[in-house]
Amino acid sequence: MVLISTYELGRQPFGLASPAAWLREEGHQVVCADVSRSPVGAVALAEAELVAFYLPMHTATRLALRLVERVRTLNPRAVLCAYGLYAPLSETILRQAGFAHIIGGEFEQPLVELCRRLGGAGTAAPSSVVALDRQQFRVPDRSGLPPLAAYARLAVGGATKTVGYAEATRGCKHLCRHCPVVPVYGGKFRVVQAEVVLEDIRRQIAAGARHITFGDPDFFNAPGHAVRLVEALHREWPEITYDATIKIEHLLAHRDLVPVLAATGCLFVTSAVESLDDAVLATLAKGHTRAGFLEALALTRAAGLPLAPTFIPFNPWTTLAGYRAFLREIAELGLIDSVAPIQLAIRLLIPEGSLLMELAEIRRRVDPFDPRSLAYPWQSDDPAVDGLQSAIQTSIQAEERRHAPRIDIFRQIWSAAQTAEFPDIPLAARATIPYLTEPWYC
Repeated sequence: MVLISTYELGRQPFGLASPAAWLREEGHQVVCADVSRSPVGAVALAEAELVAFYLPMHTATRLALRLVERVRTLNPRAVLCAYGLYAPLSETILRQAGFAHIIGGEFEQPLVELCRRLGGAGTAAPSSVVALDRQQFRVPDRSGLPPLAAYARLAVGGATKTVGYAEATRGCKHLCRHCPVVPVYGGKFRVVQAEVVLEDIRRQIAAGARHITFGDPDFFNAPGHAVRLVEALHREWPEITYDATIKIEHLLAHRDLVPVLAATGCLFVTSAVESLDDAVLATLAKGHTRAGFLEALALTRAAGLPLAPTFIPFNPWTTLAGYRAFLREIAELGLIDSVAPIQLAIRLLIPEGSLLMELAEIRRRVDPFDPRSLAYPWQSDDPAVDGLQSAIQTSIQAEERRHAPRIDIFRQIWSAAQTAEFPDIPLAARATIPYLTEPWYC
C-alpha cells in the first residue's frame, strides 16, 4: 500500500509515520510518499492495492485532488482512501474523485481495520467513519520518508537548526466557529501517550533534530501532560529547544506555566489570535478579547518567551480603515518581525461543515459551495478590500521567494494599504526572534 502526504507545513509528516507503524506491525508493506519533497514512484503506485491520502488541511486536500487522477490512470484497480481532518469535511468532492473510503478523527485503527477487510475479502464496500475512540498509539515509523534536513528549519541567532515534529494531543476541547477541527472532533481531544511522544522525539534527535515543533492544535488542552513532556524532554536533552501552539485563553488560564515553558527550552509560542477586533473575536467564538491578547503578550514577554500570533485579517467585516488600524497596531506593539508576512494576507476560509454556517449573517453573505476551492466564497462589502487582499498576497509571495526581510515586506504592505506615515518605533533585530523557515498556512 502507499500512504501519500501532499502538504504538511514543511514538516516530516506524522500523518504518514504514525499509521505506517500500525500497518507494518500488521505485516503490511507500506510505502510512504511525501510529494511535497519528492514525487511518488510510478512503480509503487502501479502495484498498490490501497492508496491512502493524508488530508490534514485545506491545501493538502486541493493538492490531493490534483494528484488523484494520475493515481487512477497508473492503477485503475487501486482502492482509494482519504484520511485526516479534511477527509470528512470534503467527503462529497472526494467521492466524486473516486475515493471509496473516508476516515476522520483518530485514523490509525480504522486504517488497520480497512486493510483487514480488503485482505480478507479482496474488496470492501465504500465506507465513511469519524473515529474518536481513545487509542494506544505506536511510536511513529519514519523509515522511507525524506530526512529531517529536507524539511523546514528553525532560524535563530543567525543560524539554522534541523527540526523534528511531534504530536502530544489531537483534536481540541474548544469550539471556535471557524476552526476545521471542531466539526470533526466536536470539542473532544485525545492524548498521545507520553512514552510514545518521547520515544518519537528520541529517534528524531538521533536522526539529527535539534529543535522540536509540537503540532497539537492546542498544546495546553492537557496542560499537565504537556508540562510533564517538556520537563522530561529538557531533563534528557537540555540542549534541545521546542515550540508549541497555545490559545490566548490558555496562556492566561495557565499563566503559572509560561515560565516553565521558557525554562525548559521553548523558543516561541504560536497563538491563533485571528483579530484585534472584539466583535470579530466574538463572532468567531475565540474565547479571548483584544485586551486578553495584550495581557498574554505582556505575560510571555515578561517570561522572555516570544509570542508568534497568527491572524485572519481579511474577513467579511474588514474595512480599509480597520485594516490600516490593524497594521498600525502590529507596528506599535513591536510585532512586525514576530508575524509571518503571509499572516497579513490571510482570508477567512469557510469550508464544508464550518460552524460559521450556523450564523444567519454568514449564510446570507456566502455564495454556493465551490468544489474547486473547497470553500464557500464570500466578498467584502467594499471591492477595494478584496482587491487589496489579492494584491498583498501576490506581493508577499514574490518577496518571500527572494527572501526579503519581514520589515521590508511589512513596509510594502503598509504602503499598499495607503496607511499614514510609518511610525517612528524601535524595531527588534530579526536574529533575536526565532522562526521556522516555512511559515504557517492552512
